[in-house]
Amino acid sequence: MSIQGYITSMPSATITYEMPVLSLRVFDLLHDYGRRLEWDTLLKEARLTKGHEHAAKGATSLCVGKFLFGLVGIETQYLTFLRGQVAAVCMINRPVMFQSFAASIRHEDIGERSRVTYKLHFRLRAMCRLLEPVVHTYLKIETRRRLRALAEYLESREH
Repeated sequence: MSIQGYITSMPSATITYEMPVLSLRVFDLLHDYGRRLEWDTLLKEARLTKGHEHAAKGATSLCVGKFLFGLVGIETQYLTFLRGQVAAVCMINRPVMFQSFAASIRHEDIGERSRVTYKLHFRLRAMCRLLEPVVHTYLKIETRRRLRALAEYLESREH
């Protein structure tokens, strides 16, 4: 199976959200791991790993979720990093539930505001595969909640 065929067979979601500021500000805050926990509703830990000090192509990060996903730390590597435009990551570690995970976030300015489009793809390990519909629903809901929290955080800093 081709990589495109493999990705399209995985559970995926696309979430779009409007931000109150231009793309560059959204992008910079989103990839600032020193400030990530100020707004991110999913995570209890977020940090760069393997000696990386700034998010960039090739940099790695670890994100550990709250609640159900508190036992899951997903380490990712940036595959794409075009400041103010797009970033994409793929999972590089082997957590208990996830076989694979990849995500991208694109930014587009709309006047004095911007729009982000977050796409995710994942596959659970065979022993957890029956949970994919539940995890898929949870990730979509939580991604929308995270983007709303990011927008509210940015809005509160504007006034």
